[in-house]
Amino acid sequence: MDDLDTELLSALRHNARMSVSSLAAQTGASRATVAARIDRLVASGTIVGFTIRTGHETRSAGVRAIVMIEVLGKLADRVADQLRGLPQVRALHSTNGKWDFVAELEDRDLASFDETLRRIRLINGINSTETNILLKTSKTGF
Repeated sequence: MDDLDTELLSALRHNARMSVSSLAAQTGASRATVAARIDRLVASGTIVGFTIRTGHETRSAGVRAIVMIEVLGKLADRVADQLRGLPQVRALHSTNGKWDFVAELEDRDLASFDETLRRIRLINGINSTETNILLKTSKTGF
């Protein structure tokens, strides 16, 4: 992957519907080169799909946070099932190190968020948590 590939990926992350002509104008490459590069990036598995973000996903939630979760013993599967059942848990990641899970939470206000944290802490098998409220997001996507 070279600088042109990186530039194309960056532009497509920002707007997956950008036309080949617009990409060519932005990068200074020919339309044929841009089309061939995108085809190659798809064929190699570097690009696995094109998507959109809806207004619901991009609007500002009342409270968003990352919660690191440490699980006791061999209860990770049980804890994960319960966490996935909470609508406020937007994503759940297993990880290594001190924390077993990282949960991305979204709630309408601080009072509701406090109740969600209380419910999480009451899940049997959770040993400890650490919460970081997200203040501002300047970049989304990968």
